Amino acid sequence: MDFNREKSKEEVRMLSPLVWAYAGDAVYELYVRTHLINTSNAKPHKLHIESIKYVKAEAQAKILDKINEFLTEEEKKIVRRGRNTENHHVAKNANIADYAHSTGFEALIGYLYLTCQDERLEEILKMCI
Repeated sequence: MDFNREKSKEEVRMLSPLVWAYAGDAVYELYVRTHLINTSNAKPHKLHIESIKYVKAEAQAKILDKINEFLTEEEKKIVRRGRNTENHHVAKNANIADYAHSTGFEALIGYLYLTCQDERLEEILKMCI
């Protein structure tokens, strides 16, 4: 599937980390759903219940902790920008720290996607499952 990602790397860098996280949320959700569909014969409700285990803020914070040692310095900076960006929204089932870390994780996924770093994105996503 080829999505038209027209912004240059410099233009993507200028976007808010919350925009990166917005894209990253969708990319990660699609990756998790595809993984579950490919590895299970479950019905949609069961797939949804399973996907929540991967995409909730607490799980993403734990994943970020697990993969942190494999990130480049540039990727760690992207995570920090996402984590430290002021966000006036916190999910109802997440504490503030987990939510901030999950925003950093999603910002990284979104940044890699938007800058067409597909090979690196895939490497990181595979570490998450």
